[in-house]
Amino acid sequence: MSKMKAIKTFRDLLAFLTIIPLGKTDDFVVTSAEAMYLFPVIGGFIGLLAAAYFAGCNFLITHIFSLISSLSQFPTELLTQILPAIMTLAFILVLTGLQHFDGLVDLGNAVGVGGIKERRVAAHVWTVTYKGALLAIFVEFLAILGLFLMKAESAFGVIIAAEVAAKLGMVTIACLGKSTHSGLGALFVEAAKRKRNLAAYFLAILIVYPLLGWLGFLAIFVSVLLGAFMCGVAHNVFGGVSGDAIGATNEITRAMVLLLMAWMLMS
Repeated sequence: MSKMKAIKTFRDLLAFLTIIPLGKTDDFVVTSAEAMYLFPVIGGFIGLLAAAYFAGCNFLITHIFSLISSLSQFPTELLTQILPAIMTLAFILVLTGLQHFDGLVDLGNAVGVGGIKERRVAAHVWTVTYKGALLAIFVEFLAILGLFLMKAESAFGVIIAAEVAAKLGMVTIACLGKSTHSGLGALFVEAAKRKRNLAAYFLAILIVYPLLGWLGFLAIFVSVLLGAFMCGVAHNVFGGVSGDAIGATNEITRAMVLLLMAWMLMS
């Protein structure tokens, strides 16, 4: 890959997976699908930004509430833990343009409607149900809980690893599944069948192992397991893997990895 092509590829991937205003080329979606093996690298970059944001929020909020508590008896300990968690997840969702969150809601809509697959496919596009909203809220609550329970000294590496794992989950479901119909999801599912996408797993390990050691392998394993599980869910609900199913996998994997890592590091 030439230097100019590499720069274009990373720019297109960032344009597709985030709202960073880098300018979108005419073929940025196609380029992103063809370079899906680099998703974990972009996940690492997103995670780095989120981890830095979490550290900044934690520092500022801790010092602000420390000052408040010195002036009054107002209980601040819980707020100094929960606010950085909520603000960091909000930062990630906004940075990624809510597109994966939207996929999670749409998946919940389809599950909530029930019935034959054709009805579910139509529902996940045109129908909003309380079950879709509840699924999304529950998953993001788990992500916040993971951040809330996280020790401050381990949060930086875990947040990065969770984003890498989330993107690897997307690669996994696309690699294992078949597409439901022509469209955005089908483009990624077809592109994911190329052997070079196996590099995504190698790249993910290279990023998370230095951060978490053997726990990094656990994060990778969980992402692969959830990607495979979500592939089964997508085939059962839609008859194949859609773009919404891929996006939902990102959100669910992030939440599960954050929660699992927080639990593993609590002792």
